Formats: sequence, C-alpha cells, structure tokens
Amino acid sequence: MSELSRKGREQPAPFSTYLESVADGVSQLIRLLSEHYDYVSVLSTDSAGFRAVISQKQKSLSSETMTTERGHVVRVCSSGLYAEVAFNDFDPSGVQTLAAWIKEQLDRQLSVLKACQIRPYVTELLEDAPLQLVSEMPTGQLPETADLSQLIDKMVSLTDLAMEKGKDMLDCQVQAQSTHISKMFQTEHRDLRQSYVYSEGNLTVVVSRDGNTQMAYKGLADRKGPEIFEGFPDLLDETLSISQDLLRAEKVVPGEYDIITTPEVSGLIAHEAFGHGVEMDMFVKGRALGAEYIDKRVGSDLVSMHEGANTVVNVASYAFDDEGTLASDVLEIDRGILRNGICDALSAKRLGVAPTGNGKRENYAHKVYTRMTNTIFDSGDSTLEEMIASISHGYLLSGMHSGMEDPKHWGIQCIIERGYEIQDGRLTGKVISPVIMTGYVPDLLQSISMVSRDREVFGTGGCGKGHKEWVKVSDGGPCLKARAKLG
Repeated sequence: MSELSRKGREQPAPFSTYLESVADGVSQLIRLLSEHYDYVSVLSTDSAGFRAVISQKQKSLSSETMTTERGHVVRVCSSGLYAEVAFNDFDPSGVQTLAAWIKEQLDRQLSVLKACQIRPYVTELLEDAPLQLVSEMPTGQLPETADLSQLIDKMVSLTDLAMEKGKDMLDCQVQAQSTHISKMFQTEHRDLRQSYVYSEGNLTVVVSRDGNTQMAYKGLADRKGPEIFEGFPDLLDETLSISQDLLRAEKVVPGEYDIITTPEVSGLIAHEAFGHGVEMDMFVKGRALGAEYIDKRVGSDLVSMHEGANTVVNVASYAFDDEGTLASDVLEIDRGILRNGICDALSAKRLGVAPTGNGKRENYAHKVYTRMTNTIFDSGDSTLEEMIASISHGYLLSGMHSGMEDPKHWGIQCIIERGYEIQDGRLTGKVISPVIMTGYVPDLLQSISMVSRDREVFGTGGCGKGHKEWVKVSDGGPCLKARAKLG
C-alpha cells in the first residue's frame, strides 16, 4: 500500500485551532456591537491547502487555492438596512478597539444608505433562533500533512509516461489542489462550526499534427483528501485517446440535431439552464425569467432536477452556508414542472420565502450572492445503448469547455469539446469539434425524450458571478436524449 493510500483512511477533518482561539473574542465583539444594531453576525474563516502544477516545462507548488483564506466579516442590520465590514487581523485582547473601528465603518455605510433612501433593500431581520452545530466531516488525508514531495514525484512520473505513450505529444500537465476549509458563524444566539476537505485535479495533454494543435483533459474531484490523486494514472489512457479524436475531428454542419449528452455535458446544461436561471437574488432584481415560471412546465415529464449542498457529496457539499443557513436539498424541477428556486438569506427575506442554504461568498471579503452548489439532473429508465439505437442521425456529445446563460431571456450557449456521429442507431466513428450548442432553455428541456439510469457528478469547475466572484460548484446527471441546435 502506498504512503498516500495508507494515510488516506477516513478521519474527522479537525476544526481550525485558530478559529477556536478567537471564538470567545468574536462572541465578545458581537455583544459589543449588539448594543448599537438590531442584528449582528460574524463569519470567520480559516482554510489552508496546496496547489501543485507539473508539466514538461514547469514545476510549481503554492499554498494558495481558490478557497484558501483567513479572515472575518461582520454583518449588521439597522432599521432594515444591512451593512458589512471585513477584516483579517483579529486580536482578542483588543476587542473594544476593534468594535469601535468596525462601528465607525458600518455607520458610514448606513448613513449613505439612509441618505439614498434605498427602499427596495429595506429588509426584515434575519432569523436568529438558538442553534449550535459542530460538523467535522470525514476525510482521508489532510492537505496540511500530505507528503508533497512524494505527490510531485508521482506527478512528474505521470507526465513522463504520457510523453512516452502518447502520439503527437507536445506537453502533458498535471494539476492537483486540496483545501481544508474551516468556517465559524456566530450571532447572539448561534454558534455554527464546520470543517471539511475537498480535492480536485486534472490531467491535460497537448498534441499537434500537421499544424493542428489540440488539448484534451480529464479531471477528478471529491470531498476527500489528497488520496484521490492516486486516481491520476487511471485518467491517462482515456485522455490520450481523446486527444487523437480531436486531431481527426471535423467541423459540424450547423443545424438542428437529435443529441445525446454524456453526464458531463448534462451537468453543464443543468448549471447553465436551471442553475443561474433560478438563483433568486436575480428574482429580486427582476433579471430572471424563471420567476414567471414557478409551478409551470419548463421541461418534459422526464426532467427532474435537484440542487443543494446536501444533494450529493462533492466539492460544494457543506453543513451551512456563509450566512449560517443549514444546507439543504432543493427539488427545482419535478417531472417537468419548475417548483423552486434557490436563495440566499437576504433575498429570501425580500421575496418572502425560506432561504435554501445557497448564500456563498468567494471569500470573507466578498459579498454574498445566491450561488449554486451541486446541481444535478435525476436519473431515468433508459440505457445509453437504447438511446443511441433510437437516433437515425445525430451526435453523442462529450466533454465540456464552458457555458453561458441569459437568465432574463433564458437563452443558453454551451461549448462542448467533441461530438460523435450517430447514423441509423450506430456510432460511425466520425468526430466533430468544437461543438457550440445554443437554444431557448424550455425548448431544450421539453425536447428531452430519454434519460439514462446511471449518473455522474463532476466537481473540477468553478462558477463566476457578479464582479466575477468565483466559488466551487459541482454538477452532473445521467445521459439525456434531446433536440438541439449545433454549430
């Protein structure tokens, strides 16, 4: 058994000793500020990790990942108006001085809001029912105790093997990052603490033939420790095979086709079509067409979708969000009917609905938005073989690059890595790349006519919103048969 595997036996992810050391001081800060404001909360974060990147041309190791941070953010409410101050230097022996400085910053913000008379954002007090929670989620190895020299040696060997085995190779890059997240949310009556580890990585090969250069990649991710990087070698042969497919790929003839989406592409559709479209802070601003479709049909009877930190266990699974709302599993679409959106706590108050545990910050110094966590299509009853056999001419779409959605008009654009031609119920061997799929979300989802039994979840990506604040998300589902415009 390797060193990584031996250290990968499950253990509770220990809560931050730093946050433990400042917890009483944060409680004192809340008591001082509560003398002046109607509501006070503090989110404290302490997350450590590493990111390693190895290729034939570079070798780098950093202690920063997308989610490493240490700091605090205070949120208060005064006469229905909310304001926030973030800081990263907390001395428990100087709480009185810190409270005075925070009050000065908050009062300046609140005076501006009151002068502007921003009535749409006058909001009821957030809930503060008594609640205590400590959640140290199971993990294997911890990133802070990982043998990084051993991991890097394995990554170097893998890139060398890729160069040896692959055809038309220019380079191979392996990326691995793992983060141990600890968060503490406190109010006058609440004390919530959580700690968990997630890890992600990808293997990318760059190939070139006759002036045609292509890049193929595969990834892995989970709410686990660095032991998941033992799975890197399993990605190599498939990634090399995909690179050869891309080198021989042709351009698609634009048109409308029957398609089958692999689980990765199904996840891209879930994220873009009904992820952003039902983020309810967009309902508050009148920027999402989804607000008009609650309890109305948006897809075929075969379409059901869940979203939430409790929907599956992956990189975006946690015990509570950045506003202290417990994680949930939201049924967004029930057999084609849009039932629910997802919501942060302030937007929920403004809309008169319950928050869903989707209030997330890029880090402590960024604002809260309604953000996706795990967005997943439910499984169906078909097999992939049955779906392929049902198509006279179309494509099996696989691999994702990126996507965009216009929540106000429900247009969608998905950039997909490749498509495999289906003719008379059989794969012909012809490959097209790249593939751009466009359309109107309800048309796409109502065209779904078959859904496979199995499903997968992918967590190697991130989602940007607002001023491009980035958070971790995962998405996925089964294979879907639908009708779509390709170009």
